[in-house]
Amino acid sequence: TTLDVTGLLGSSAGMELEVEQLPLWCSRNNLELNTLKTVEMTVDFRRKPPALTPLTIMNSTVALVDSFKFLGTNISQDLKWDIHIDSIVKKAQQRLYFLRQLKKFNLPQALMTQFYSAVIESVLKSDIRRLQRTVRTAERIIGVHLPNLQDLYISRVKKRAGNIIKDPSHPGHNL
Repeated sequence: TTLDVTGLLGSSAGMELEVEQLPLWCSRNNLELNTLKTVEMTVDFRRKPPALTPLTIMNSTVALVDSFKFLGTNISQDLKWDIHIDSIVKKAQQRLYFLRQLKKFNLPQALMTQFYSAVIESVLKSDIRRLQRTVRTAERIIGVHLPNLQDLYISRVKKRAGNIIKDPSHPGHNL
């Protein structure tokens, strides 16, 4: 995976020089560079980002992508979580198929609940724990207690509900 560091280096020429050095660095450090698995993703929030020439590593043009998976996390060029969350939801929905099959076989609710906890909820909780670790790290850096994700979620839902109640033009106002 390559990282577009044009802004850090000041020019695309500086970035190209760094990319040229990558195969040499990999060779010196006993790493094999697989150019077929190497992608380029540019993160640039300017309104009109400059057009960059395609990267070439060892006579192979690097594919330009909008997002890619890195260490189990989907990273998008807008740095939003939508693609990652979509992949988690998709994984959980695939597992719901098996829950539906268990219901067809008239399994007791207790067993289906146990299946849900072990197979579906575990997918969701693993990412919550990872996100919560990020909050705890931020707490240590800042030196102040921050709300956990569940508390943050509840406060935002309450605030949103309060705004709906105050707005008679909102479709959910009467609910």
